[in-house]
Amino acid sequence: MNPRERRAARHLPPDPALHTGPRARRRKAPITVEKVVDTALALIAAEGYEALTMRRLAGALDTGPASLYAHVVNKADLDELLIGRLCAGLVLPEPDPASWRDQIRDVCAQIRDQYLKYPGISRAALAMAPTDLEIVRVSEGMLAILRAGDIAPQAAAWAIDALMLYVAGYCLEISIMNQRKIHHDADWVVDGDELRRRLASLPAETFPQTTRYAAELTAGKGHDRFDFTIALMIDGVVSRQP
Repeated sequence: MNPRERRAARHLPPDPALHTGPRARRRKAPITVEKVVDTALALIAAEGYEALTMRRLAGALDTGPASLYAHVVNKADLDELLIGRLCAGLVLPEPDPASWRDQIRDVCAQIRDQYLKYPGISRAALAMAPTDLEIVRVSEGMLAILRAGDIAPQAAAWAIDALMLYVAGYCLEISIMNQRKIHHDADWVVDGDELRRRLASLPAETFPQTTRYAAELTAGKGHDRFDFTIALMIDGVVSRQP
């Protein structure tokens, strides 16, 4: 069965003949695509996306890689399933011309929060040409919101791409920083006060702007930087309208 046929088979009803008879009753619980995704997400939540390999996932499912490939075509297919599962948890609003900016910001924040539950998983969303219907649902919803704001179709399409790339990159950076803090004794990487002191102590004659604005360069708590950049991107799309 080729990859397209395997994907199409997911949407077929189960064959009752495969689950009847005494031999079937003696078998362990069958592996399903849903179970594969559940197990993969649990592994990522515990150890990070980099720990997820097809062999490691097969072991967690108490099966062999060959059996796993009967349900998932390859790692790229698994990545799409994972992102699709996260997208299924997003709530998309009815597009409102009066509040479309807040709506698109909220969708981006929801995606961010989903990614941050699973360290490094946003890497799976990069360079993806999705066919998963939940991912397309989110893209459709974002497009509807931007069109409600009277954003031209081409600008709206590219804006969605840019926003999704930023959200994925932002979450990946946080995951990498947190991993360094845990495993490499590099607390200073995420310590704003320490970084500010390092920048302020540079030679002022060589780095006049950096030393003068060290506080501004290291400012922000929580998701302040995220909120600023999303707003900046939205404003940029609006300013390009004819």
